[in-house]
Amino acid sequence: MGAKNSGTGIELRKGARSETIRIVFQYQGKRCREPLKLEHTRNNIAYARRLQNAVVNAIERGTFVYEEFFPDSLTIRRQKQAQANAQAAAAAQASPPVLVGDLLRDYLLIAKRNLELSTYNCYQQVANNHLFPQWEDKPATELTTRDLRKWIMGMNGKSKTIQLILTPMRNAIELGVTEGDLESNPFDSIKLGKLLPRDQRVSKFKADPFNIDEMELILNACNRDEERNMLQFAFCTGMRPSEYIALQWPAVDEQHHQVNVAGAFVDGEMKDRAKTLSGLRTIDMRCGALGALLAQRALTGAGAGTVFLHPRSGKPWQGDKPIYNCWKRIIKASGVRFRNPYQTRHTFASNLLMLGALPLYVATQMGHADTTMIVRTYGKWIAAGLDHGRRERLLRLYAQTNPLRADEFPKYN
Repeated sequence: MGAKNSGTGIELRKGARSETIRIVFQYQGKRCREPLKLEHTRNNIAYARRLQNAVVNAIERGTFVYEEFFPDSLTIRRQKQAQANAQAAAAAQASPPVLVGDLLRDYLLIAKRNLELSTYNCYQQVANNHLFPQWEDKPATELTTRDLRKWIMGMNGKSKTIQLILTPMRNAIELGVTEGDLESNPFDSIKLGKLLPRDQRVSKFKADPFNIDEMELILNACNRDEERNMLQFAFCTGMRPSEYIALQWPAVDEQHHQVNVAGAFVDGEMKDRAKTLSGLRTIDMRCGALGALLAQRALTGAGAGTVFLHPRSGKPWQGDKPIYNCWKRIIKASGVRFRNPYQTRHTFASNLLMLGALPLYVATQMGHADTTMIVRTYGKWIAAGLDHGRRERLLRLYAQTNPLRADEFPKYN
């Protein structure tokens, strides 16, 4: 590209594809050049000279306004951007920085409105115990992936527990990104599996069901009929504690030999939905379950209310903790090795498999979408054997009450 000075504050510039005429003048101690996209014709050059004279005259009179003469000037755009940057910097200095604690509180308010109460309560507890003490006063813009990596690597516990702690923190920081407080989420570069040693990544959970001898000892150790009925029902249906303490009498369908799981009681709240979509299910009635319900009907079956009530208060059980306390007392009295009350569910599944039930059928009774969990968790019981005496004792509890399903399990010699 070439340039030619006309000697009158005008430069003629010629490129490979176009021509421009550039106005040259001094303003505020600086040499300014403003291009006009005009061809080098006599009329255009004359127009440019007149414009240059007008600019110089306005500058001399003190009436020159840059934008009025050159509204599309690159100089004007740069000035506006500089002003905007200065205003943004001033605003950032005037307002206090957004803290991680602020983002956590904002996220928890959203979680309370949108998540299950039990999930929100869990996140609130995690925040109080692990997140606020560590990150409350940390400016969110100063939080780095390195900070998070060092924090995570210092945690104890299994991967599942650590992931639970990280979830509300990750979501809070993502909220900051969404609302423009942060440019990026430092969690995006975190790979939990690469930070934890193998012994923390592998869960030690295993199903540890009760055998028929232990079941009988536990049931015989119940000194209240209400407790015995509830635990026998749990052993014979595989329902979760949150499900059987929410059971209502209308959900018991003796005519069709079934019990409908229609909800759960979690964190002080009755829900008309289950833990998973497949959790709302119909369970086939078995002799042990029916026997427990018939005995319980004399106690609470006068109306359409809750099946299993707390024996002392006569009111519905208020969650897992009172169930656990009751269970501990009974297990201690029975002399059986302690396992938590959730193992009644594992006992149900393992006993059905040992009696010969198909894994897919057991999955539907348990509320699983497929057999993956059944095979992984209870695989060793699928081919496990039973001596004749124990098999007969199990059948007294696990045979179906439906006469059309009386031959559910295959016969063994």
